[in-house]
Amino acid sequence: MHKAGFVNIVGNPNVGKSTLMNQLVGERISIATFKAQTTRHRIMGIVNTPEMQIVFSDTPGVLKPNYKLQESMLAFSESALQDADVLLYVTDVIENPEKNMDFLEKVQKMDTPIILLINKIDELDTRKDEDGSRKENTPQELLGAIVEKWHALLPKAEILPISAKNKFGVDMLLKRIQELLPESPAYFDKDQLTDKPARFFVSEIIREKILLYYDKEIPYAVEVSVERFKEDDKRIHINAVIYVERDSQKGIIIGHQGVALKKVSTEARKSLEKFFDKPIFLEIFVKVDKDWRSSERELNHFGYNPE
Repeated sequence: MHKAGFVNIVGNPNVGKSTLMNQLVGERISIATFKAQTTRHRIMGIVNTPEMQIVFSDTPGVLKPNYKLQESMLAFSESALQDADVLLYVTDVIENPEKNMDFLEKVQKMDTPIILLINKIDELDTRKDEDGSRKENTPQELLGAIVEKWHALLPKAEILPISAKNKFGVDMLLKRIQELLPESPAYFDKDQLTDKPARFFVSEIIREKILLYYDKEIPYAVEVSVERFKEDDKRIHINAVIYVERDSQKGIIIGHQGVALKKVSTEARKSLEKFFDKPIFLEIFVKVDKDWRSSERELNHFGYNPE
C-alpha cells in the first residue's frame, strides 16, 4: 500500500507558514523572514519514503489585494483549497481569529481534512496587557481560550498547538498527516524535492537578502529575474537582474558607491553556495520596470500566473 497526497499550507501573513514548510520538508525551500508577505508564489516541497510521498505547498499570506501582484498571490492561496488532500490552516497566538473572514468562509465549506495549527505557542508566556503588565492568565489558560475561539469558527478541524521555530509539535503533525493521506501512487519522481527549477531558488535567495537589508516599501517593489544560469564542473555562473519601479528605488538598492548592492550580492552568493554546495560566480544588475506590480504582461513574465 502506497500513500500520496497534497498537503497545502494556508493562512494570513506572518504566522509562520514558511518556517513550518521548511521544518516539514527538512530543506530550506521557502523564504522565512520576520516581514509579512514574504512568500509570493505557491512553492512545493516533496517528502519521499518507499511507502509514501507528501507534496507540501507553501502559499502567500491571505490578504485583500491592492494591486495585481497581490491578486495573483491571493489566487495562489485560493488554488491551494481546490486540490488539497489535507489542508493545514496556520494561525498564531496573537492573530484575531476573524481576520480575513472571506477566505475563512471558503475553508469552512471544505470537506477535506483540516488541521488548524496554532503556531508560536512559545510566545504565550511573553504576552502582555495593553498597559504593559504581564497577563495574569497562565499560558495554558490563554491557549485554551484561543482553541475555543477557533473551534467555534472551524468545528470540523483538528486543532494542534505548535511552535514551528522550535519544532515543537511538528513530529506529531507529520505523523497525523501520514495517517490522513489517501492511498495513491506517487505524483512525482521519488528523487524530486520540489516543483521549482534552480533559477527560482536563485531569485528567491536574492530577494530574501533584499527583504532583510532594506526597509519600508523597497522589498515589496522588487522582483528578481535570473538571466543566466550556467553550471560547469567547477562552479555556477549566474547573472541576475533586480527590477524596481522607480529610479529613486534603484539608487537605494545600489547605495552610495555601490555598497548596498555589494552587500546583497555577497550575502546572496554565500547562501547560494550553501544551497547548491558549489562555488558561485554571481553578477547582479539593477533595472527600472515602472509599475510592474500592476502590469498583467510583466506579472506573466515573472511567473505570477496560478494556472
